[in-house]
Amino acid sequence: MTIIRSLLLFALAALAEIGGAWLVWQGVREQRGLAWIGAGVIALGLYGFVATLQPDANFGRILAAYGGIFVAGSLAWGMVVDGFRPDRWDIIGAAVCLAGVAVIMYAPRG
Repeated sequence: MTIIRSLLLFALAALAEIGGAWLVWQGVREQRGLAWIGAGVIALGLYGFVATLQPDANFGRILAAYGGIFVAGSLAWGMVVDGFRPDRWDIIGAAVCLAGVAVIMYAPRG
């Protein structure tokens, strides 16, 4: 159950961080205004909070593993929201990152 909780928290963190960054991007680069930027800043703050809810207490481990989630999640966000089509190298890179997440977070320790 701890692994499922951790994965759900990573997904929620990715949604908040990637969504927040996208909102800021839209506000600035697409000139949608301060409301979009403000919503993005709030979402980015929420990301910081969600990361603290991970069962593992090691900040460095959580943020290092989250980096892999961010890479794969960013490509997925681009596909769903912006119509981005990753090539095989994007997919291979994301798979390598997710393998890193699995090793960093869920390898047996002791």
